[in-house]
Amino acid sequence: MEHFLSQHGVDICLLSETFLNPGQAFCLANYVCHRTNRPTTGGGAAILVRRGIVHHSVPIPGLTHLEATATQVTLAGKPVLILAGYLSPSRPLIGADLNACFGGGLPVLMAGDLNAKHVDWNTRLNTRRGKLLSEYADGNSCLIFGPDSPTTNPYNPLITPDVLDIVKTKNLSFLVYLTSCRALSSDHLAVLIDTSCRSSFHNPPDRSDFRRTDWASFQTQLEELIPFDSELHNEMAIDTCVENFSGAVLKALAASTPKRRPRPPVPAGIQDEIRL
Repeated sequence: MEHFLSQHGVDICLLSETFLNPGQAFCLANYVCHRTNRPTTGGGAAILVRRGIVHHSVPIPGLTHLEATATQVTLAGKPVLILAGYLSPSRPLIGADLNACFGGGLPVLMAGDLNAKHVDWNTRLNTRRGKLLSEYADGNSCLIFGPDSPTTNPYNPLITPDVLDIVKTKNLSFLVYLTSCRALSSDHLAVLIDTSCRSSFHNPPDRSDFRRTDWASFQTQLEELIPFDSELHNEMAIDTCVENFSGAVLKALAASTPKRRPRPPVPAGIQDEIRL
């Protein structure tokens, strides 16, 4: 995951159905993690925010069945509530949960798997839950987006891929563009959400200056860090090996590459005026 976030320059990562236990540690370099764990196994939601981005965690009281984590950031010079959400297929979709997420007065962007299908957001068919979500969106000035290609890649070949991971918005002043991406090993594909604006930073983070990378040092570091395990007898062992190798490459590159401080960014509001 660290390689994926770095490769795509992700500012905010929304995670749905994290399966994290309350006592289980979870952190990624250069990101602040906010999470909501289910007391029992399964479920959960989390948000990773790149260090330096102005934000703060926001509680969402009153949730009954929907699991959500929320943070407030500044986009296009205005506060926006960002939520990662998950709703188990065994739990009902109720209006009170959606009101708790979308009724606070701020512009909202929620992403995740609500196990709700509707052709309006590019799924194959309409389900009862999808119809309820669509009706709520129509009655509460919300918009729902899904990518043009499936977001699931089921392990069971008898199950047809479909769009389950969607984005719900309310009162945003900018557009969102979605692309599903086959870059991780989960049966749910990553969905890249691109906007026409950028997050506001306290200070621009240091960036790696790859023109000055010491490749001899990189090779030495990689030889020390690279894991070696010839016992790759199943898919899980292969996935773990690939993840460890990717982590070793990133650590070796970071240790061999000097940082540079970029120029302070143009304020978000002015950036959006320039794009217009």
